[in-house]
Amino acid sequence: MVGRIALLGLGAMGHPIARNLAAKRATEAETIVAVDSDPARLAGLDAPGLVATADPAAIDGAEVLFLCLPNGDVVESVLLGAGRLAERLAPGAVVVDLSTIAHAKAVAIGRALEATGRRFIDAPVSGAPAGAEAATLTVMCGGDAEAIAQVRPLLERIGTRILHMGPVGAGQLTKTINNVLYDINIAALAEVLPMAVAMGLDPDQIAAVVTTGTSRSYASQYFVPRILQGRFDEGYPLGAAYKDLVAAAAVAAENGFPMPVTAAATATYQTALRQGHADKDKGAMVLPFEDLLGVRVRSGR
Repeated sequence: MVGRIALLGLGAMGHPIARNLAAKRATEAETIVAVDSDPARLAGLDAPGLVATADPAAIDGAEVLFLCLPNGDVVESVLLGAGRLAERLAPGAVVVDLSTIAHAKAVAIGRALEATGRRFIDAPVSGAPAGAEAATLTVMCGGDAEAIAQVRPLLERIGTRILHMGPVGAGQLTKTINNVLYDINIAALAEVLPMAVAMGLDPDQIAAVVTTGTSRSYASQYFVPRILQGRFDEGYPLGAAYKDLVAAAAVAAENGFPMPVTAAATATYQTALRQGHADKDKGAMVLPFEDLLGVRVRSGR
């Protein structure tokens, strides 16, 4: 039974994950340490057995460390950089990386941690902040079966579907595939919806079709109502999410996989970024096409 658990990174996903880990403690002796360098993110983490702090030294000696960080470079720096956090964990500790990073980076980090006597699980999640709040995330794990079995009870506190996809890196590869398919779907909506309006179709009517008909998807049901209202600030920022398409391109290039549809969606994504929409969510991919066709896909047009 694990006694000391730590989580580093208390953003939109990490904050509710920390709360859910603490809410389902196995014993009163179990301690959850939640750490973030931004003191403002510590607010609201005042549950029994939960210690919220901006001091990274509080992670020392943890038997399980969860990471919820922006990208692979940050994960690598935290674990293996100047602070050598990996070596400050308990011997045999398990690092569970909930971040979304590149497949190759996950494999390299896993090898480096193994050399220190610690184990690494790449465990990216799907379900967005709402799933993190409700503890209904899908967790895609790559790593040693024994290590995953050890932390499965903890993963079940934050998710309802825990999948062992294969060796280290397999979790990130799965997340990349999931995210790229999602990105392709949004890019298609961004291209087609302005065309429909330019051809005289009513935005509300076409939205009703693409969110309930055979073309409906999670992407259309989430983003189309927000596009109709001109709201582009409720999802993960385009600039931060671009790493998923970069990761897919790297895998395709390394293995010689032709991915023409993904390449086309990437061009749509890049166009939105070049036009200054990096801080907006993925629905903002519609904006360049609206400008190009001189229309707006808005409710009540």
